[in-house]
Amino acid sequence: MASLSSASVSLVRTPTHLPCFRSNHGKVQSLNRYSKTKTTHLSINSSLRMCSIAASDSPLSTSMYELSSKKVWIWTENSQVMTAAVERGWDTFIFSSQNQGLANEWSKIALIDPLFSKEREIFDNAGERVATIFQVSTPSELKKLHPEAHHVENVVIDLLDWQVIPAENIVAEFQGSKTTVFAVSKSPAEAQLFLEALEHGLGGVVLKVEVVKAVLDLKEYFNRRNEVHNRLSLTKATITQVHAVGMGDRVCVDLCSLMRPGEGLLVGSFARGLFLVHSECLESSYIASRPFRVNAGPVHAYVATPGGKTSYLSELKAGKEVIVVDQTGKMRTAIVGRVKIETRPFILVEAKIDANDQTVYSILLQTAETVALVCPHEGNRTQKTVIPVTSLKAGDEVLLRLQGGARHTGIEIKEFIVEN
Repeated sequence: MASLSSASVSLVRTPTHLPCFRSNHGKVQSLNRYSKTKTTHLSINSSLRMCSIAASDSPLSTSMYELSSKKVWIWTENSQVMTAAVERGWDTFIFSSQNQGLANEWSKIALIDPLFSKEREIFDNAGERVATIFQVSTPSELKKLHPEAHHVENVVIDLLDWQVIPAENIVAEFQGSKTTVFAVSKSPAEAQLFLEALEHGLGGVVLKVEVVKAVLDLKEYFNRRNEVHNRLSLTKATITQVHAVGMGDRVCVDLCSLMRPGEGLLVGSFARGLFLVHSECLESSYIASRPFRVNAGPVHAYVATPGGKTSYLSELKAGKEVIVVDQTGKMRTAIVGRVKIETRPFILVEAKIDANDQTVYSILLQTAETVALVCPHEGNRTQKTVIPVTSLKAGDEVLLRLQGGARHTGIEIKEFIVEN
């Protein structure tokens, strides 16, 4: 087998990538595999692409990750965990040196890349060293860990005591190094911690588990983060009606992230059409800007959340995630830090895609100058970014996210539904 440096292949998710399992006759059956070229071996580098979630032209970094490949190795003796991992594109497994038999057995079932741990080192199937295991339980041990101390491209750290501070120190120490640092993680929560340390995170994780749910949860985490690689399709809608309707319970959503002009949350009375409600990041003469806040609407309204799901505004609470979207459809995830519900006067806003369209999209918003809807983005032309609801009138154009209207616990489903 080639050395690690020549064997590594960066994997990018595409619809044609399918996992491979072997039939009883040794023939490969393609199920859901990541593709590879004829001249490269898929060794050592089971990975998913994690993408930046901040606009590159913004001085305000709201990114949790740089554009880099995060690697996942699995350490388990559970065949169900192995199957779940391979089906999700993670095919590098670590075995103890005494467990060659299990590695051989699994290799007959699926196309995997087995690695073997022995005396704090990790070897490939050909006996070549591909990584060093470094256990850290004291500050003095942590100080011994630096890029020049190892002559392999991978270091696996096993943090036996503190996790967050050592992980941050390691990210800082290895920044710019060609060495990939993995952290042994005994749960998806630990893995997330290591992948997010000092914003950029470690290069990968070794998920050491014996339960399938851990693999599923970690993959879901990757999927949520990888969503930001795509842009949401936003549609231009024309306001048809604006009028006051009275008092109701309004929800302010305060995020743990700052928003820029043009960004906000997708909110609507019906899931079929969500309006891009702007944050309170703009300065005004009467009140200071609050770039972490969106005055989102009444308690019954839908708000877009990761995974193509929706939640009622009344269901949001500290720790939940929502998606922040800008004029161009660029999206990122953000954590809710606080939700405020207060009684305020409302304006009903209705819109259509075109004059002949029979479908009406609506949202109720607080009657206040700081509450605004985002306008369509017209290339590089200078134009207004938002329209305050107090200035909104029929004929104005705003942005709308169109999607399926039927929902079950926030998940889009196919069924007949009429909402007015």
